[in-house]
Amino acid sequence: MVKETKLYDILGLEPGCDDVNKIKTAYRKGALKYHPDKNAHNPEAAEKFKELSYAYEILSDNEKRDRYNQKGEAGLEGGAHGMDTEDLFTQFFGGGTGPFGGMFGGGMRDTGPKKARTISHVHKVSLEDIYKGKVSKLALQKSVICPKCSGRGGKDGAVKTCSGCDGRGMKHMMRQMGPMIQRFQTVCPDCQGEGEIIRDRDRCKQCNGKKTIIERKVLHVHVDRGVKSGHKVEFRGEGDQLPGVEPGDVVFEIEQKPHARFQRKDDDLFYHAEIDLLTALAGGKVMIEHLDDRWLSIDIVAGECISPAGEVKVIRGQGMPSYRHHDYGNLYIQFDVKFPDSLSGPDGGPMTPEQIRALEAVLPPRKVPEPLPPADAMTEDFVLDDVDPQREQARARGMSSMEDDEDDMHPGAERVQCASQ
Repeated sequence: MVKETKLYDILGLEPGCDDVNKIKTAYRKGALKYHPDKNAHNPEAAEKFKELSYAYEILSDNEKRDRYNQKGEAGLEGGAHGMDTEDLFTQFFGGGTGPFGGMFGGGMRDTGPKKARTISHVHKVSLEDIYKGKVSKLALQKSVICPKCSGRGGKDGAVKTCSGCDGRGMKHMMRQMGPMIQRFQTVCPDCQGEGEIIRDRDRCKQCNGKKTIIERKVLHVHVDRGVKSGHKVEFRGEGDQLPGVEPGDVVFEIEQKPHARFQRKDDDLFYHAEIDLLTALAGGKVMIEHLDDRWLSIDIVAGECISPAGEVKVIRGQGMPSYRHHDYGNLYIQFDVKFPDSLSGPDGGPMTPEQIRALEAVLPPRKVPEPLPPADAMTEDFVLDDVDPQREQARARGMSSMEDDEDDMHPGAERVQCASQ
């Protein structure tokens, strides 16, 4: 006589069945039918597969089956879903090219060796270092196998699998809430989630039973010339170490720092140069400090006239080095022509007629104003004045105040006032 029959019903067995071969056959049949990789578009199959795996785990174990027969699921305590469904399937059928391995299109879990986590860092590099290339020495802290206990955590034979959670570190508990039974997972209180029990006196004195210690490691990160932000430098096997798994990796992601003088787009550089009006018209030199401490002397030819509208010129081959190639990008220069506030004569007064004629001799002729007024039109002369921002703001505030006063006056107010007089 059994208290509950749910798990037997899931496998299609008679209640109380203790024939291990029948239990295996029932699980084999159901698992092959409801495996998620064979039922990708049927979410109910995945849930059914979990139930089958759970039922098999309980009923195939003599101790768990006896507890279930006597007290039902409430008597299993932490035994619910102890093994991952895919791990159980792989353990039961095997992987690879066996009679059941790979039959679902290779969608089963990779059974290769597990690997410790990857340590990722962002390495910020200046544009100068990317232009010239450099080797950075970067220190990091990582976990390594304790050399004293060789990763055991204590003396030989001192480490025991926790019986409270069967080495899983987590316990599945059940709580009665009226007619409902709530199932939840919690950290095993016996081993504090470690899955193992080590007596304090048997713990390794160097790692205190943790199996690993913290070690400082210095890595030489090669920043190649021309690399771009997002480029990753990998150190395989230089990450954390854990017992029974492959060492993790360390990955440094290159991030280019903003630059004060240059902007970069792929292999090209962009520079903003401010020049005066005389240099823009009559020629001169512009000096640019490059990223490798060279100074570029750039000639502006007299009479070429750099446009004040943000004209762009290019020096080919003076951009960034191309990553793992032998060519370079271009250096683009955008000019900002600064006009003088005014032109004056030798004594600081207005320009002399001679100066005006000298300008007229080299500059293009003045354009005729368009449109011209009719011959009989009345004209009036004006002189331009400088705009005073403070005066304009005060004027705007005054106009806004006048508009508010007009809005406050209701229609007909003036007529009422006149009538009262």
